[in-house]
Amino acid sequence: MKILKILIISFLVINFSELRSNEINDILKNKILKNIRCLICQGQSVYDSESEFASSIKLIVEKKIKEGIEEEQIYEYLKEKYGDWIIYDPELNKKTYILWLLPLLLFLAGGAIIFKRLNNQK
Repeated sequence: MKILKILIISFLVINFSELRSNEINDILKNKILKNIRCLICQGQSVYDSESEFASSIKLIVEKKIKEGIEEEQIYEYLKEKYGDWIIYDPELNKKTYILWLLPLLLFLAGGAIIFKRLNNQK
């Protein structure tokens, strides 16, 4: 009777830890897929897209996660294969300075125009 209880408890613990691991993997997969741009669909993430490209990326990401590859390594793999543009949140480097600085420059230029017009009205 004790052996049966031990077997049942062991079975439940193993299944619970496996379910928890799958849940964590699904959360990581969804996080990555939401940050990957679908190169076929305009303005959609791979997570939201139903294109063939998105389906293949979903399979690649799932496979890489099951292999135990870290999130940053998956991003690096995808950037290597498809370019920096595939990531919605690009890192700051020589190629992406314009992406990071353009919004700031536009904000400053807009502020300068508004300031100049307000001063001219007085």
